[in-house]
Amino acid sequence: MKAAAAGLVALVLLMLPACGGSSVAQPAGSIKVTMTEYHFDPTDLSAPSGKVVFYLVNAGSVAHDLVITKDDGSVVARSELVSAGDQMVFTVESIAAGKYKTLCDQPGHADSGMKGALTIS
Repeated sequence: MKAAAAGLVALVLLMLPACGGSSVAQPAGSIKVTMTEYHFDPTDLSAPSGKVVFYLVNAGSVAHDLVITKDDGSVVARSELVSAGDQMVFTVESIAAGKYKTLCDQPGHADSGMKGALTIS
């Protein structure tokens, strides 16, 4: 019985890093965006048209996301929520040339300054 308990403890200890947040490597050619309260770094982004890959790093203490909108407010793409301390790869499969807005749509975040611009050429 003690051996089984020791095995269970070892298994739980091995699984703990998976529970504490995700660590994803930045893909080559991706655009790194660091999110904090209440700011994107960099604020202004640019990329060529077509497929765009973002590497989102939440260096803040609350969850954030990245939403890309047209000037009329319609959503072009939205990332999943990125928990504090986590990273995520966010891929937009196809985006046309133009000027877009970026924001975090969590309550109060954009109003507190968490917004920017995205230029696609």
